[in-house]
Amino acid sequence: MLRVENLQAGYGPAQVLFDMSFHIDSGEVVTLLGRNGMGKTTTVRTIMGMLPTQAGQVSFDGRPVTGQPSYRIAQRGLGLVPEGRRIFPSLSVEENLIATAASRDGKPAWTLERVYGFFPRLKERRSNMGDELSGGEQQMLAIGRALMTNPKLLILDEATEGLAPLIRQEIWDCLARLKQEGESILLIDKNIKSLLKLADRHVIVEKGRTPWTGTSAELTADETIKRRYLQA
Repeated sequence: MLRVENLQAGYGPAQVLFDMSFHIDSGEVVTLLGRNGMGKTTTVRTIMGMLPTQAGQVSFDGRPVTGQPSYRIAQRGLGLVPEGRRIFPSLSVEENLIATAASRDGKPAWTLERVYGFFPRLKERRSNMGDELSGGEQQMLAIGRALMTNPKLLILDEATEGLAPLIRQEIWDCLARLKQEGESILLIDKNIKSLLKLADRHVIVEKGRTPWTGTSAELTADETIKRRYLQA
């Protein structure tokens, strides 16, 4: 479904990604793991066309998306829940959801009622402005907004960062339900324990490269890899 090959990117003269390569198959949950500053968010921003690609290629559904503007990439079926949520503060919950709504042939449509079924709290707050929500409610809204685009691949960058434990668990439960329904997901998060339970495969990012990839069972069993790339 998604294939990243020898991707290079950065900010001005500062190169961050060096030959990043990984793939995600349909229905898979895959993570990008690594310490802070290793290039995970830069990878997502480059995939989504928010940063220019210096070299390499990103393809989705068998067709290249390298160099396309962000809105075109989103139209192809990549839905992003960005770091920091970035909801529209002056729109209501319902207006935030409707603003991104799109239909896609061959997929069951994500509708307002279906999103409200996943996040009942959003239905309760449907008339509230975005800046009147708690951090957890804003995160639910950011996920719901991405789902309303009916994505073929859902990308979440730090989906549970800064949330209270009960809200974090609610988000993990939602992602587990999406996996059960066959949603393809790319995840960045610091909660390794929860990621090991949820994901099919993990891609470690170290200084803009991908030195290791494997299953949850393989990562759980390899203390050397965890010490070398994941522990502070």
